[in-house]
Amino acid sequence: MYVCLCEGVTDGQIRDAIYEGCCSYREVREATGVASQCGKCACLAKSVVRETLTEVHANQGALAYQANFVAA
Repeated sequence: MYVCLCEGVTDGQIRDAIYEGCCSYREVREATGVASQCGKCACLAKSVVRETLTEVHANQGALAYQANFVAA
């Protein structure tokens, strides 16, 4: 689903940015451009980031090493 209409950013692109190494809302915003225009999507974007980071933290036990992620 589209989260940011101004920049055409989807929830999948936000999740992909996190899976590719973004560890915070700020990093996701810089990588995708989400919420960089009108800002109406910021709450939803932060929610997607928060949910995805929580999933990553929950699955962290399956990693061979501990990764450090910062919640937005």
